[in-house]
Amino acid sequence: MEVIAMANNASPDRASAVMANLNKVLPELEALYKDIHAHPELSMQETRTAGITADWLRKAGYEVTAGVGKTGVVGLLRNGEGPTVMLRADMDALPIAEDTGLDYASVVTVKGADGKAVPVGHMCGHDMHVAWLVGATTLLAQVREAWKGTLMAVFQPGEETAEGARAMIDDGLLDRFPRPDVTLGQHVMVGPAGFVAGSAGPITSAADSLQIRLFGRGAHGSMPQASIDPVVMAATVVLRLQTVVSREVAATDAAVLTVGVLHAGTKENVIPDEALIKLNVRTFDAGVRTHVLAAIERILNAEAEASGAPRKPEITSLDNYPLNVNDGAASLRVADAFRSYFSPERVRHTGPAPASEDFGCFGTAWQVPSVFWFVGGTDPKTYADAKAAGRLNELPVNHSPKFAPVLHPTIETGVAALVVGALAWLKAT
Repeated sequence: MEVIAMANNASPDRASAVMANLNKVLPELEALYKDIHAHPELSMQETRTAGITADWLRKAGYEVTAGVGKTGVVGLLRNGEGPTVMLRADMDALPIAEDTGLDYASVVTVKGADGKAVPVGHMCGHDMHVAWLVGATTLLAQVREAWKGTLMAVFQPGEETAEGARAMIDDGLLDRFPRPDVTLGQHVMVGPAGFVAGSAGPITSAADSLQIRLFGRGAHGSMPQASIDPVVMAATVVLRLQTVVSREVAATDAAVLTVGVLHAGTKENVIPDEALIKLNVRTFDAGVRTHVLAAIERILNAEAEASGAPRKPEITSLDNYPLNVNDGAASLRVADAFRSYFSPERVRHTGPAPASEDFGCFGTAWQVPSVFWFVGGTDPKTYADAKAAGRLNELPVNHSPKFAPVLHPTIETGVAALVVGALAWLKAT
C-alpha cells in the first residue's frame, strides 16, 4: 500500500489504547481459533460457528442479529454520533481433508448430497478471520472512550461458494442495518506473519466457474465409425481453450483459464454419449472477462459442429465472483493508518491476487468505498528461507491440505489491522 499524507482519525496512540488489552484476551482468541479450526463447517452450514460469534458479540455489548442470509451474524455497537464502519469475516470451510499434523487438526466428515462422506477442513483460513474479528470487536468495545460512531461486525457465510454475501444482501441487509461509510475486510495468505499488504484498485479477480456437457453418439470401442466421440471432442476443446489466454488476451492484461474436471465414459471399450468439463476463469477487467467467456462459447460450439455433434454443448454457470476493487482514497487512508501503527517496513504493496472474493458485494450494494487487504500467515523464517532458495511456490497455499497459518504473530497482526482500519474512520473523542 502506498502512503499519502492526509487527515486520519486512527492515530497510533488511539490504536495503542484499544490494543492495550490484547494480551488479556489473546489466550481466549487462540483457544477460539483452535476450536473453530477443529470444528469446520461447510458453506451455508455454519450454525455452530455463527452461534459462537453471536455469543462473543453479545458479551461485548453488541446488538446481535443472527440468521441473516441463513447463517450470517450482524453485530452493531452504537457509540455516539459518528461514522459507521463495517468489518467483515467469512466463516465457512472447504471439502478438503486436512493434512497439517496439528494437534487441533480437523477430522470432521459430513454427508454430501450423494450420501457419501465428505471431509471438511479450514484450509483457506476463515477460522483465523473469525478469531480476528472477534478480537477486534471485543477490544473496541472495551475501550469505547477512544472512539465515536457505530461499529458493524458482519460474520458472513458461504464465501467459498459465492453465496454468502448475496444471501445476506437478499435477506434485507441494506434495509435492516445502517449504511456504513466504508466496508473493510482482510484475508490470511502466504507471506511473512506480522506483515500486511494491499493496494488500491483491483485486489482480487472476478471468477466464473462453468460446467460444460458435450454430446456425441455412443458406440462399441471397436466400431468408432458408428460414433461421434465426445472424448475426442473434449480433448480437442481442452487444448484449444489453452489458446484463449495465450493468443486472445493482451500481454498487458491478465487472465487465467483452468480446466479442473474432464470426465467421460465408464469402460475402456465403450465410446460414451457425453463428456463433462468443468472450468474456471479469473480476470481483472470487465472487457477481458466478456471476451474470454465469449471465446469459450465460440470454441465449444465450433468443435461440436466440426465433430457433427447431435446437439450444441450445454453450458451451465456454477458460480461467479465479482471483481473486488479497492477504493483509491479509502485504500490510501488505510495504508497511512497501517504505516503509522505497524511501521512502514511491515506494510507492503502487492498487486491483484488471482484468488476471488465476494466481499466486494457489500460495498457495491451499499455504494460505499471498500478496502480489502492481506495478512501474512507464514512463519517469517520459513518464508525468508524459501524466498532465498527460490522455493516460495513450494509453501502450502490457501486450499492446500497442508495450509496452516502460524498462530503468532498472525492473530495479533490481524486483530490490530482491523482495529487500526476501523479507527481510521471512527471519530476521535
